[in-house]
Amino acid sequence: MSQLTSDITAALETGSGAADTLTDRLAEPPGTVAEPLRWDVSRIEALLDLPFSDLIHRAQLVHRQYHDANAVQLSTLISVKTGGCPEDCGYCPQAARYHTSVENQDMLSLDEVVTTAAAAKAQGASRFCMGAAWRGPKQRDIEKMVEMVSAVKALGLETCATLGMLKSGQAEQLRQAGLDYYNHNLDTAPEFYDEIITTRNYEDRLDTLEKVRSAGIHVCCGGIVGMGETRRARAGLIGQLANLDPYPESVPINHLVQVEGTPLHGTAALDPLEFVRTIAAARITMPKAMVRLSAGRQEMSDAVQALCFLAGANSIFYGDKLLTTGNPEAERDKALFHKLGLRSI
Repeated sequence: MSQLTSDITAALETGSGAADTLTDRLAEPPGTVAEPLRWDVSRIEALLDLPFSDLIHRAQLVHRQYHDANAVQLSTLISVKTGGCPEDCGYCPQAARYHTSVENQDMLSLDEVVTTAAAAKAQGASRFCMGAAWRGPKQRDIEKMVEMVSAVKALGLETCATLGMLKSGQAEQLRQAGLDYYNHNLDTAPEFYDEIITTRNYEDRLDTLEKVRSAGIHVCCGGIVGMGETRRARAGLIGQLANLDPYPESVPINHLVQVEGTPLHGTAALDPLEFVRTIAAARITMPKAMVRLSAGRQEMSDAVQALCFLAGANSIFYGDKLLTTGNPEAERDKALFHKLGLRSI
């Protein structure tokens, strides 16, 4: 057994001295660890089982080693193609098969997207994400997205897109247009995946992530909690993300937004502190990543959001809409940042 593995095992099985060793090793600058750190589900579950204060303390130590603890990235997300998706994701109101208030809409025009992106930049956003309710884009869709990405990039914003599964060559086209990040979430742990989605499998998602990485685009990949999964399943999701090689540069952690008409509507609500624990585990296992508070933030109190920032979240979606569900208004976010002494990046 290597020294690093011994440190990790001891930290999760014994007292605070060994735990401090783990935190120190996780917080070391890149290049100082002799071998890659691979997380198995049991180790992450052990982190989630720690007393709350201990878990947050360790997450803070790691967070401060790699990030400015009082700086939060602002991203804005727009749905460029809403509704009509053929997939059966149990959480999504954009699925055509579910009876929700979301209607199938035409793709936004280039001018609409550019106008929204310019407004987002004026409000302080540094990244602009474009989402589309597709199983995967057709070539004609990619050609339109290439125009949008190029135009948004010209505004001086980081660009991100989430368009579903990609075919060979599509990631390269997006990269040439100036796409910085591609979002494709794993959603949940492999063993719980079939409870949520049946129209595509886990390998489909991993395949798209590999295409994105191979094209030289940064990976934005996270998941959703509060879908009725166990704590071990949440540990399994974090493990899948942390063990990607390399792990994602951007990790959105979503809290299920329950929408009437979707299969997951009526699911028992997740304890807010369990969400905070998930943020902390993401920070500890992926120390250099931007950990983003994503869907579900509207339903969180200021106190819960503050705990998430303390646990290592350093990015939010900012603005009035998050695809088809609400997002806290910009003025509320500004007020919260002022109270917490946070600044935007």
